[in-house]
Amino acid sequence: MLDTIYLGNPLKSWLLAFVIAAGAVIFARLFYWIIQKTIKAYTKQTDNDLDFIIIDMLEEPLSLALSLLGIWFAIDILDISDGVKKFIDAVFYFLVIFNVAWFATRLLDSIIEKYIAPKVKESETDLDDILLPIVKKLINVAIWAVTIIIGVDNAGYNVTTMITGLGIGGLVFALAAQDAVSNLFGGFIIFSDKPFNINERIILNGFEGYVREIGLRSTKLETLDGRIVTIPNSKVTDNAVLNVSREKGRKVKFFLGLTYDTAPEEIERAKEILHKIIDENENTQDAVIAFDSFGDFSLNILVIYWIKKGSPIAATNDAVNMQILKEFNAAKLDFAFPTQTIIMQKSEA
Repeated sequence: MLDTIYLGNPLKSWLLAFVIAAGAVIFARLFYWIIQKTIKAYTKQTDNDLDFIIIDMLEEPLSLALSLLGIWFAIDILDISDGVKKFIDAVFYFLVIFNVAWFATRLLDSIIEKYIAPKVKESETDLDDILLPIVKKLINVAIWAVTIIIGVDNAGYNVTTMITGLGIGGLVFALAAQDAVSNLFGGFIIFSDKPFNINERIILNGFEGYVREIGLRSTKLETLDGRIVTIPNSKVTDNAVLNVSREKGRKVKFFLGLTYDTAPEEIERAKEILHKIIDENENTQDAVIAFDSFGDFSLNILVIYWIKKGSPIAATNDAVNMQILKEFNAAKLDFAFPTQTIIMQKSEA
């Protein structure tokens, strides 16, 4: 029975190929476990973090490489046609190149996060915070592009002919990818115009929060409730951006309505109280107080002031409003509320 031919090979050859392939996968997993328990555990205790990073990023690609090598050897012992063998060799070669690129990008990302990113965060400028994610993505794209070109070339395809064909179909591709291109150009516009920087608070497209990342395709915003919003860069450049972090101070404007039986001297007293409250508060400045208008049911006093940059907005508003309420009540200045006066004309008998 073992000599029975199936698809050009005896059954014993198929069983041997299966045992070799399964054994390679099992050995790869065992090798992965040994690395974690021995070499990786040792490098974790050394003073140099680089050896630990290399081993940590190498263990999975190396395990995959051992599995691929075993499966390729298992297939190689089978009697298959030259055409099929050439195709399988090309596939495995491409997978090996893919595995190398996977290891390279993993190692690069880990080194950047370990050594470069902390220095970038400590720097005084925000330019490097913006450039780092972009440069990292560009390098990863370059690695994968070279990987695909090498893999396709070794698979027997003419890369030059393919690039020429891509040039012919470039117009169709550009039309299909115009959103991606607009997002890419939007990223460069953000980078050049700098309407905001990393960690600045902005209001954009109906969302308010802190800028956490400016990428080639999108900008990531952390809203005030802690959620991450990803906004395409084309939307950023097409909409108005309100940069809250760059405001010189928060403007506060409101009206205080006093009853119509308030005397002129009391109006002046109310203005003096408002000036005093705002001038004495260490978080406020530039008070504008004026008897603004005669309302339908109140004498309106316009109040404008600015909360200094960096001061707590809600707490400052609360302190100012509470002080106004206390001092107006103490001065017996009555706030108006909607009223109606009904005049009834007495008819002659």
